[in-house]
Amino acid sequence: MTNNRKGYQGNPQLKTVNVPEGWQGTPVDEEGRFMNLTHPFNPKFSEVLRWQLQRNPFKKDKKAEVWNPDVLTDDSWLTGSDDVLVWLGHSTFYIRLNGIQLLTDPVFFDILSIKRRSTLPVDARRFTNLDYILLSHDHRDHLDEKSLKLLAKQNPDVTYLTGLGMSALIRRFTTSDKVEEAGWYQQYTMNGRPVQITFVPSRHWSKRGLTDSNQRLWGGFVIEGPTTRILFGGDSGYDVHYQQLATVFGTFDYAILGIGAYEPAWFMAPNHQSPADALKAFTDLNATHFIPMHYGTFDLSDEPLSQPLTDLRVAAESTKVTDKLTLLTLGQPLLIT
Repeated sequence: MTNNRKGYQGNPQLKTVNVPEGWQGTPVDEEGRFMNLTHPFNPKFSEVLRWQLQRNPFKKDKKAEVWNPDVLTDDSWLTGSDDVLVWLGHSTFYIRLNGIQLLTDPVFFDILSIKRRSTLPVDARRFTNLDYILLSHDHRDHLDEKSLKLLAKQNPDVTYLTGLGMSALIRRFTTSDKVEEAGWYQQYTMNGRPVQITFVPSRHWSKRGLTDSNQRLWGGFVIEGPTTRILFGGDSGYDVHYQQLATVFGTFDYAILGIGAYEPAWFMAPNHQSPADALKAFTDLNATHFIPMHYGTFDLSDEPLSQPLTDLRVAAESTKVTDKLTLLTLGQPLLIT
């Protein structure tokens, strides 16, 4: 990671392509910590404590809820050759595009004391011969040590694509030196492979320990083949970056956007968008298909596990975009067209 100029950082080994007008690099504050484009964010312990101590208005609904997502366990798509996109839970997707196999934010197990509520549709030991693992940021529900150690053992040649400042953490978990980190709007080195992957902004934050707030960059990924463009949005609150991405890239065939962990809004909105805000983001992106994620697997906030999907359907009906929703069942292969 190199400081290109005061207040901005990037990886000098990577190309910065398709940037917004006036782009100078990934912004950092006076301490060198990464910043969102328009809303700096570093939650205070007092705010976390206020959230934990306040009454949860959904408590009774959560206690009574028996819903869990449906799961398909036929994993024959793993041995196929079609371009497919498969949701595995939370923010974990298997994507095969032009023969290139990748996983996003692989988390297969419980997260510390937070139990996985949806069954993993594929035996994790089946993931072999992967080309890339995309890691959007350092939070434990997106970067899981146990999952990465398993994948590293099974995929010794896989390359890890991520944001600035993440390499040391990933290398510690995987013992791999095949880690490439990027600033926003930087394109990874694909070595002639028939896809392009670019790291792009999201509105979020990072923290793994007690003193490392915002020392590692967060973001999303634009994954492109000759005729297909996919946005994996990472964790994000709603912000101007969605309009910016549409200006830079034009349109998207598939927008994979988070819809969960948004209550209470006063605490969650800066880093997790509500279903209604996710639909605003989808509209901003000029995308064709909206694939929701970041719900139904881990209980991370006040709303019931099923509430994001319910709220999304209501918001989509009111904004007349129901026909653009692609609501995947866990383990269901979606043919990329």
